[in-house]
Amino acid sequence: MATTSKADRAHPSVGPKKTGGLGHVFTRAANAVSQAAGNHWTFVLMAALILVWGLTGPVFGFSDTWQLMANTGTTIITFLMVFIIQNTQNRDSKAIQLKLDELLRAVPRARNVFMDVEDEDLTEIAREKEIVDKDDPDPPADKRKNGGPKAKPRPQ
Repeated sequence: MATTSKADRAHPSVGPKKTGGLGHVFTRAANAVSQAAGNHWTFVLMAALILVWGLTGPVFGFSDTWQLMANTGTTIITFLMVFIIQNTQNRDSKAIQLKLDELLRAVPRARNVFMDVEDEDLTEIAREKEIVDKDDPDPPADKRKNGGPKAKPRPQ
């Protein structure tokens, strides 16, 4: 099911947002889980759960089953969280790239050649960064190299 927002009507070239389907359900679930996992109360709850588990050790005689409960629970949660975190980071990264690309398009003197830099390998990204740094007439003090351009003195 597709919804049309005010922003969609303001920029019709983007078109209406497409929502629905299994991917959308997973995205919403991943957002909810990552929000809950990042909440300080979740940490407090998990710390309390570990404390209760530790305190019940003597009751169960520190048995293998008692230990297996904690090991199994943490393994399953860790396994699932890897995918939730990766999904969230991938989505956030793509959203940031889209926003940066739009800013590059909007700034007249910006170099559009860097719009697909996230698809390049690290060596090429470093090479392009050197080009950008070299072309900067007034780099920040921590980006200057020996023999590079010097910043103008600031009035005091």
